[in-house]
Amino acid sequence: MKTLIVSTILAFAAMTPIAEAGEIWRASGFEQPESALFDAANKRIIVSNIAGNPGEADGNGYLSVLSLDGKLVTRHWTDGMDAPKGMALSGGKLYVADITKVRVVDLASGKLVASIDVPNAVFLNDMTADSAGKVYVSDMLADTIYRIDGDRPELFVKDALLASPNGIFADGGRLIVASWGKGIRPDFSTAEPGGLLSVDLASKAISPLPGAEKFADLDGVVAIGDSIYATAYMTGTLYRYKDGGKPEAFATFKPGSADIGTDGKTIFVPLMNEGEVAALSLD
Repeated sequence: MKTLIVSTILAFAAMTPIAEAGEIWRASGFEQPESALFDAANKRIIVSNIAGNPGEADGNGYLSVLSLDGKLVTRHWTDGMDAPKGMALSGGKLYVADITKVRVVDLASGKLVASIDVPNAVFLNDMTADSAGKVYVSDMLADTIYRIDGDRPELFVKDALLASPNGIFADGGRLIVASWGKGIRPDFSTAEPGGLLSVDLASKAISPLPGAEKFADLDGVVAIGDSIYATAYMTGTLYRYKDGGKPEAFATFKPGSADIGTDGKTIFVPLMNEGEVAALSLD
């Protein structure tokens, strides 16, 4: 995550090809789109726009709505946020990570209806909801994941093993965590790259996924069938991982691919530095 990439990375971006075969559409006109969430009940994609410094409470952040064929439905669907990032759906509400708060949005109207302060939060990042409706949010700069039940935040797990947890995705009885890595520098490169982890929801035990340790500075993550997909923000690579294997490049974008979403057949990739969202077919 989540700052303007240094000039050397931007120079590399100019030489990097856009996504490989499988891109269905690409929507543009966003302001640092960080997350793209599929809203099945309303058949749409919700996009969070940072629109400024990712760590600054400037009031510039907002949410947009896309149709499933990539058409912009509402640019400013929800205003009044600072730097919104990951999102989760639970109990007919939308939860949005916003620096040190979790915003709650009414799904019917798009109105901001509540803000949940998360004590001791530093840089809240991605969100997910489990089958019981409990919501989880990662704190990338504090090696922490919080759990929210209704409107009550609580510490779920705090451990250096999480190595700057960025993306999280509830998958049955576990959370899949995409870690950014250890030793984050001012340009968000790392002394040690991140990887894929599993956190047991019952025991809170943390386990690296075999073969997917310390391979990239990871951002978004989703699980589809027997595959896990994760983005590496600094290089723009979208990886696919299967249990017991090695992460393989599935598609390549310019640097800035962030918190992905999916409807089970398509992956929606926000491209922060391009102001775009791309849709990739899994076929």
